[in-house]
Amino acid sequence: MVNYNGNIQENSAVLVESNRGFLYGDSVFETIKVLDNKVLFLEDHYFRLMASMRICRMEIPMSFTMEFIEEQILNLVSSLPKSNSYRVRFSVYRNSDGFYSPVSNDVEFIIVARPLENDLYKIGKEIYEVELYKDFFITKHLLSTLKTNNKMLRITGSIFAKENDYDNCLVLNNDKNVVEALQSNLFMKMGNVITTPPVSDGCLNGIMRKQVIELLKKTEGVELKEASISPFDLQKADELFLTNVISGIQPITKYRKKEFTSDFSKQVLIKLNAKIRLS
Repeated sequence: MVNYNGNIQENSAVLVESNRGFLYGDSVFETIKVLDNKVLFLEDHYFRLMASMRICRMEIPMSFTMEFIEEQILNLVSSLPKSNSYRVRFSVYRNSDGFYSPVSNDVEFIIVARPLENDLYKIGKEIYEVELYKDFFITKHLLSTLKTNNKMLRITGSIFAKENDYDNCLVLNNDKNVVEALQSNLFMKMGNVITTPPVSDGCLNGIMRKQVIELLKKTEGVELKEASISPFDLQKADELFLTNVISGIQPITKYRKKEFTSDFSKQVLIKLNAKIRLS
């Protein structure tokens, strides 16, 4: 079941000749977790989606209120097999004729969802090895920070990781600094300092990244910094961990010959789940 412009229907795909999201990647999206019939971090997702549409010069319909977005998501979820949690993708694409230059900036939306096995967040893998992906680089500009359909770097990087038996890859920007993982934001612990790349380096303006930053700012005994991370810094770190709105927090346990602990990231995970339960 999908929600196509407010209509719940059985088509698993909505693909027509004029779909610009398919033809040109002219689409933005949010990956959202629904838990116990509640859209997690709804306000953050909503404002990021609105900002992405504005940056991409899409016309935002008057009906696109936060309440409308929430209602459309929950309408779809209620039509699916019963589960406590779901992974939801809310996609907005420009609905217009034209080639690279669209005739209009009007939009349509489609929502898809699937049940998740886990309710609260937990560590996905106890052994998690990463490597640098150096075939392509992220450019330091505003479009790199958005969730758009232009994800070929992440696709080729994921294939590289699979072919070489890595769990994930870390991605570099055109300054050769480490920006993020293929589908997650990156945090590095060195002593009592926690560093995460700034959005200005080209990393995704992640929803879970924001939640973890807020938690770390309230954590005694640590200092949070948004600063560039070089590949050399990785070798000196005590811990590395990834954040993602679906998986939560995933510690990295190995990068090349360096192995990392995960005690701190597991403590952050406990605080994250407590925050969700109390919200």
